[in-house]
Amino acid sequence: MKLVFATNNNHKLVEAHGIITNVVIVGLAEAGFHGEIPENAATLEGNASEKAWFIYRNIGVNCFADDTGLEVESLNGAPGVYSARYAGPGCTFDDNVTKLLEALDGKSNRKARFRTVVSMILDGYEYLFEGIVNGEITLQRAGREGFGYDPVFMPNGYSETFAEMNADIKNAISHRGNALRKLMKFLD
Repeated sequence: MKLVFATNNNHKLVEAHGIITNVVIVGLAEAGFHGEIPENAATLEGNASEKAWFIYRNIGVNCFADDTGLEVESLNGAPGVYSARYAGPGCTFDDNVTKLLEALDGKSNRKARFRTVVSMILDGYEYLFEGIVNGEITLQRAGREGFGYDPVFMPNGYSETFAEMNADIKNAISHRGNALRKLMKFLD
């Protein structure tokens, strides 16, 4: 079985290859799609669903898409659904982390969670899978692995940020890993 991962983010594609072992995962370019995917919903569930249905309708193959948000308790759940563009249009991962650290400056409550929702379209039916990992935002960046907020997110029970962990450890506990393992189990 083959599934198209509806993402232009190569980091996510690499993570998916490391987690899903019972099906062949291909990226958008390999599937022949080179355009932009809409992401206009106000929720993670809505964005994941919109992206998956868009690819299914446009290239007619079984696929899945995800949307992930970092939800910080003392920021009322922000950046949430806007995590990838928290610092504004055209921002980089580093810009987002800088804005987050500035927003948390002086706050003692640094509890946060990563939440991923995966929408899979299989033969015209949609299935949703959710993964969550709880942790906290560190005072400063640490590590060079991963992407996004990984240098400042330390999962509960660990003394390293996601960016300090090797990919196998991170994938074993991460939000996206949890959601993708649910998808893999469903396919079994």
